[in-house]
Amino acid sequence: MNRIDKKFQELKENGKKALIPYICSSDPSIEMTEKLVYALEEAGADIVELGIPFSDPLADGPVIQAAGLRAFASGYRLSDTFKVVENVRKKSEIPLVIMVYYSSIIGFGKEDFLNRCVKSGVDGLIIPDLPYEEYDEFKPMVDKTNIYMIPLVGLTSGDRIPMLVKEAKGFVYCVSSMGVTGVRKEFDSRVEGFVREVKKHTDTPACIGFGISSKEDIDKFESYADGCIVGSAIVRKIFDCGCNLDKVKEFVKSLK
Repeated sequence: MNRIDKKFQELKENGKKALIPYICSSDPSIEMTEKLVYALEEAGADIVELGIPFSDPLADGPVIQAAGLRAFASGYRLSDTFKVVENVRKKSEIPLVIMVYYSSIIGFGKEDFLNRCVKSGVDGLIIPDLPYEEYDEFKPMVDKTNIYMIPLVGLTSGDRIPMLVKEAKGFVYCVSSMGVTGVRKEFDSRVEGFVREVKKHTDTPACIGFGISSKEDIDKFESYADGCIVGSAIVRKIFDCGCNLDKVKEFVKSLK
């Protein structure tokens, strides 16, 4: 069984929802990324999303774009993330999901990329720019592994929701707002109806991301979502506190 399935089964049995923090790999360094994963787990994270820095991140807001630039400045290479996952797997079974742009997979080599994912212990992939015409070729390659492709479904998906989630595994990433990632002052009034529509068409857990930055935000979705992804707020905290692990843990605990 995939670690993501195990985690959601455990959460369901205990009547809890998933907290999924996002961090940018190699921000501020690859060594600190590994330490951050452990810190997030100690603070109560259920799944960790590791973002792969990319030169043209279409879905990322300014906070995560800046983190990517810092990662590249530190000498980041994609293989570094696999080393982090390999090291984490020696000590932890926390589910790890990689958020990666398809161009990076192409550059690394599709088969080589998936082989490294399997070897290192990656549990899921989020690919925001995967072209529809490439999906039918790449999805079967992923399905030969025990890695899940996490579908991204947006507020405007409408009639396409059944098609987008029919093969969903792990969890469905429900995008709570239009545009790029980043902290929001308020959420679209359509979010609840949108997530409930997603859940009509799949038994796979539905988690909400984009704009969530506090326990107050998370509580808004408690009654109908299966979990929340928190990205920009955590990346900003890591930067603002100089990657002080105790302060990062304190912030993540405040989200529980």
